[in-house]
Amino acid sequence: MVMHQNFINGRFEAVGGEGIPVLNPARDTVISEIPDSSADAVDQAVAAARKAQTSWEKLPAIERAGFLRQISAKIRENADEIARVISEEQGKILPLATVEAHFTANYIDYMAEWARRIEGEIIQSDRAGETVLLFRQPLGVVGGILPWNFPFFLIARKMAPALITGNSIVIKPSEETPNNAALFARLVTETDLPDGIFNIVYGRGGTTGRAISLHPDVKMVSFTGSVDTGSKIMADCAKNITKVNLELGGKAPAIVVKDADLDLAARCIKQSRVLNTGQVCNAAERVYVDETIAEEFVEKLSAEMKATRYGDPLGNDELDMGPIINKAGLAKIDELVTSAMSGGAQCVLGGKVADLGMGNHYEPTVLTNCRQDMDIIQKEIFGPVLPVITFSDIDQAIDYANDTVFGLTSSIYTTNLNTALRAANELHFGETYINRENFEAMQGYHAGHGRSGIGGADGKHGLLEYTQTHLAYIQT
Repeated sequence: MVMHQNFINGRFEAVGGEGIPVLNPARDTVISEIPDSSADAVDQAVAAARKAQTSWEKLPAIERAGFLRQISAKIRENADEIARVISEEQGKILPLATVEAHFTANYIDYMAEWARRIEGEIIQSDRAGETVLLFRQPLGVVGGILPWNFPFFLIARKMAPALITGNSIVIKPSEETPNNAALFARLVTETDLPDGIFNIVYGRGGTTGRAISLHPDVKMVSFTGSVDTGSKIMADCAKNITKVNLELGGKAPAIVVKDADLDLAARCIKQSRVLNTGQVCNAAERVYVDETIAEEFVEKLSAEMKATRYGDPLGNDELDMGPIINKAGLAKIDELVTSAMSGGAQCVLGGKVADLGMGNHYEPTVLTNCRQDMDIIQKEIFGPVLPVITFSDIDQAIDYANDTVFGLTSSIYTTNLNTALRAANELHFGETYINRENFEAMQGYHAGHGRSGIGGADGKHGLLEYTQTHLAYIQT
């Protein structure tokens, strides 16, 4: 059994103590172990990162970009191995895991391209003979606390903008999916990246993650995960007034109006629900359909969901989705579905744990006759379940959609430009997808409203999250 070692200051460091088992969610088998790193291990990683960062920020950004491109090249060379590791520990189907590997490399290259585009400002002064300059400077050491749903990509989403802007980073992978991070660290050792700029410490959120959040030398914590954990991280970071960047939960509404292309809507909403087995923060989580077309649309949506192929992703290349990450996630989905049906929801398709003999699988599910106050409408499902509610007009649909504590993504299906633009203006979400599936672009800005988070990622605005301003007043 492999016990992964922390990666600190360019070297793999063994950690004593009892290991945390890592399971294959499709087969219920233990595939590796990781340490539950203590605050002392985090101290070592942060100290190495802090020492290395002082020289790193002095390099021209274009030189930092060169190191990033070495990493992306290594990822492309090893994409097949990376995909298999992701699929084994996370349950992602192999084609999607392969996309994740290549998208990660592309993302690193995209952030490297910002080397010549990180700009400050010249600000007009009120005083004669004075020049006011605004510089964009690094924060210092960044802590990255990762989720398990896109584990390899999320390393890059936090590392690449941090490094190109002159920061160093300490990453804590999810204890559910650490194997891909160990592979990432191995690839880093095959590049010329200076020691200490990129570090990995394994462990649970309550121990290792908390030690990162409480560390006085960590200047920003970037976290992707649940609202509850994000709130705890904010509380810990408050002790040192540490900046936080949080992508938390989502409860994306999909609105289908009566002039929509129903085949397109059914296909895209299905894609947005079964991608990664529905374990995506911006996936469609609830469907609102005009009452005059509801019966026809539900038939089309149910047919799309029924055609979903699922199982062990390493045992079948012809699948649309794999397992739920763990037993707790599976139980949560089943509880939400059971509660909805007890409250009057009608199960059109699925509605139960799939009996495949092993693993954490849930049947593709469509529920109708749902109500706005049901938990399945208000709480994040994170699984292949689509609850449907009908509406009488677009005003009601927008009100229903905005009735949530979350605000990450949303979507609408319509052939009317006025309706589309109204939705873009009135939906209270960081993103609105119109006549397409829910999946963001690396050059956009992935950020939520309300309890979906603080700050964001991707594009120019995501890059600037990893900088702080410094004003210089020059009197001549």
